[in-house]
Amino acid sequence: MFLFIKVLLTEFIAEMGDKTQLMLVALTSKYKLRDIILGTAAAILVLNGLAVLAGGLVSSLIPDWLIKLIAALAFLYFAISTLLGNDDEEEEGTENGKIKFAPLAVFCTFFVAELGDKTQLTAITFGANEGLSAAVIVWLGCSVGLFAADILGMLIGYLLKTKTPDGFLNTLAFIIFSIFGVFTLYQGLKLLLTDDKTKLIISITVVAGIIFAIVCLIIFLLKRKNSMKRN
Repeated sequence: MFLFIKVLLTEFIAEMGDKTQLMLVALTSKYKLRDIILGTAAAILVLNGLAVLAGGLVSSLIPDWLIKLIAALAFLYFAISTLLGNDDEEEEGTENGKIKFAPLAVFCTFFVAELGDKTQLTAITFGANEGLSAAVIVWLGCSVGLFAADILGMLIGYLLKTKTPDGFLNTLAFIIFSIFGVFTLYQGLKLLLTDDKTKLIISITVVAGIIFAIVCLIIFLLKRKNSMKRN
């Protein structure tokens, strides 16, 4: 019982203020709370299971730079999809299509974002220290602690969604995803290239950021133009 509480509290503290917790605030602008809970819970169980049972196997097989670049693309994609948005009527009209797979989308986003994060490293450390005999306790402790911290992010996002003006949470989500995307891209390039190529890394990141900003601006203007035509 002491081991379970120790693992739970460690994982909870490690996740507080982490990017995935903030990401869940952003995801509340795109998906229902139920879908986010299902997707997040599944991702946490799978991730912590891999971390505890397989140790550092996933991280050793997949290069850190590749994980970061995949995560960056995921963040930027969700930033653009948030910018595109959907009207309530359109969301209801596609309830049997897009919304049906919302938990899977949340699962994939959370999985990629959390892969290689400090909370996963914490689970790997506990798994290695305690051994396979305590694997189930460590797995449950890590999962409950991580989910408890992330549920705060979900609830904050839900409260913001119901208490703030229309469009505010979408704007906040776009900003969060964009910052995470560009910063994670920088981290991936830093791992891929050598330390003596700092200027090149910064240049590529800045160029990618500018291109992303231009694409978002075009999307915003086109969306605004179409909205004006409908009105």
